[in-house]
Amino acid sequence: MTQKLPGQTLKDIILTTTKEQKPETVDQLTNQVQQQFPSISETEIVNAILALQNEGKLALERKRPPTPNLKRFLTSNSASWYWITGALTLAALISVFAIAEDSYPLVFIRYVLGGIFILWLPGYTFIKTLFPTELPFKTSDRNLDIVERVALSVGMSLALVPMVGLLLNYTPWGIRLTPITLSLAVLSLTFASAAVIREYQSSNKSTTQVAEHA
Repeated sequence: MTQKLPGQTLKDIILTTTKEQKPETVDQLTNQVQQQFPSISETEIVNAILALQNEGKLALERKRPPTPNLKRFLTSNSASWYWITGALTLAALISVFAIAEDSYPLVFIRYVLGGIFILWLPGYTFIKTLFPTELPFKTSDRNLDIVERVALSVGMSLALVPMVGLLLNYTPWGIRLTPITLSLAVLSLTFASAAVIREYQSSNKSTTQVAEHA
């Protein structure tokens, strides 16, 4: 631990540390000073640094948080819903094409996954695409926000699925099990991919705004 010299002020310590160790950011300089003088609080050090910067005696930047790339974002907890959506879609496709209607009790797995696939996923991914981070109206309770997302997702699914069926009716494939199942899978995965990209862009924008005001 470095001993504080008699008559040496905190500003003197900061200037000396800057000259000797050449930190690039306020955070680095703060850590360096604290390592030498643990008794000095971080708040005191930061305030002294800001005062020196205002006096023109010091020029440092706040360390900006690194901007995550899309690959890193997709492996974070923020994108877990995207992989869950993909897994549910795949599981639903397997259950529809691999489990026969007379295969009891396995058919109940098909019913459950089919219900999620039709009544939840299309609407959820569509709502997620429109509002990747939050709904357009504010709620005071996080649980209420989740309930509203569920209600909107189910309602939007009930609107989207008939539209898909109507469009298929005018194609050579018609309204049959395979075409409508694959169409809904493509629709849900397309919306999910668009939503996760929008969520990533929103995350980058928030990170930049925080860094600019730091």
